[in-house]
Amino acid sequence: MSIDLKMAWRNIWRHPRRAILTMAAIAFATVLLVFMLSWQFGSYDTMINAAVKVHTGHLQVQAAGYHEQQNMHLVVPDPVSVSRLLDDIPDVAAHTARATAFSLVSSHERTYGVAVRGIDPTKEAQVTTVGQVIRQGKYLSDDDAAQALVGGLLAKNLRVGVGDELVLLGQGRDGSIAATVVQVAGIFSYGQDELDRNVIYIPLPYFQEVYSMQGAVHEVVVLGTSLEAVPRIKRSVSAELKTIDKKNKLVVLDWMELMPGLIQSIQMDLISGFIMYLILIIVVAFSILNTFLMVIFERTREFGVFMALGTTPGRLTRLLLLESTTLTLLGTAMGIVAGSLVTWYFQVHGIVISGTSEMLQQYGLPERMYPQLSTLSIAVGAGLVLAITLAAALYPALKVRRLRPVEAMRAV
Repeated sequence: MSIDLKMAWRNIWRHPRRAILTMAAIAFATVLLVFMLSWQFGSYDTMINAAVKVHTGHLQVQAAGYHEQQNMHLVVPDPVSVSRLLDDIPDVAAHTARATAFSLVSSHERTYGVAVRGIDPTKEAQVTTVGQVIRQGKYLSDDDAAQALVGGLLAKNLRVGVGDELVLLGQGRDGSIAATVVQVAGIFSYGQDELDRNVIYIPLPYFQEVYSMQGAVHEVVVLGTSLEAVPRIKRSVSAELKTIDKKNKLVVLDWMELMPGLIQSIQMDLISGFIMYLILIIVVAFSILNTFLMVIFERTREFGVFMALGTTPGRLTRLLLLESTTLTLLGTAMGIVAGSLVTWYFQVHGIVISGTSEMLQQYGLPERMYPQLSTLSIAVGAGLVLAITLAAALYPALKVRRLRPVEAMRAV
C-alpha cells in the first residue's frame, strides 16, 4: 500500500463520526436507487406481460401493412403452416390465430359499429386473459358456432344480456355481404373502455364462414416464455417465414411495435423517476461537498506546513482525492450490499399494495408486485451516486492548489 493511501485512510478516521455519517448518506442514496430502479424495472415487466396478455401477445405474424391499415384483405393465407413453424420454436409458450372485421351490431333497440374478432377459444385462453374476465355467462367452447362474447359497456349500450340475440352486418373478404345472428354467451370486462365498448368475440371457424375468409386469418398471435425471449423468437420466426412466404408479404411485429404507447409511457415514467433520483443524489453530493470543505478549512494550516516542507500542491490534491474516493467507494459498496439484500427479500416475497387489489385485477395485474434485481439496476444506481459524489468532492480537492504556504500556516 502506498504512503499516500495510508495517509488518506488515516485522515478519513480522524473524525470517525463524520466519516460514518458521510458513508451512511452515500449508502442510503445507493440503497434507495438500487431498490427503486429494481422496483421500476420489475413493475415494467409486470405491466408489459399483463398488457400483452390482454390482446396483442408478445409478437404477431401479419400481412405487411395490416397493422397500419387494418385492411380485411391483408391476410395470413396459411395459418396452419405458421402454427407448425411456431410449434418448433422452444421459446414460444403458446400461439393462436385470430381474424377481425369491422361490422354493425344490432340489438332490438340499438345499433353500433364494432370490431368482430374470430378466435380459437382454447388457444386464445392460453395466450390472452379473455377467459378470465367473463363477468356474466360463460366462455366460448370449441363446439360453439353462433355464440358471442360481448364487452360489458357494449352490452349496456345495446341493452342486452346473456341469451339475447344480436345481428351482425358487415362485408366479407370476397366483397360479399356478411350477415348473421349470434346469441350472447357471455359478457366480459377488461376494465379498458376501448375493448369493453367496441369488441365482440365469436368462434374463428364460424367467423371464417360468415366473412368468407377461405381459411385465412389476420393475425397469428405469439406468447413467449419471457420478455427476454422475444428478440430470439422474432429472429427465428422471421428467418423461417422465408421458407413458407416466398413473396415476403408476411412480417413479424413485436410488442414494442404493436403498442408504441406503452413504450412511451414507460419512457416518461423513467424520465420522471430519474429526475427524482437526481435530486436525491444532488442533496447527498452537497453533504459530501460540505464535508470536504470543512476538511480543508480545518487542515489549512497543516497543508501550509506540508507545502513549506516541499510537498507539491499536486500531491496534496491527490491525497484529498484519495480520501474522497475511498470514502465514496466504501459508502457505495455498503449501499450495494444493503440495497441488493433489501431488493432480493422483496423480490422473493413481493409487496402487496393494500386497497388496490380490485383495481389491479381489472387490468390483469397481480395483487403482489415484485422488484427485479439486475446488474443494470445495481450498476445504474451505484454508478450515479459514485459519479456525482466524486464530482462534488473534486472542487474542495482542487481548492488546495490555490493555497500559499505562508498564508496557510497563519490560518487559525
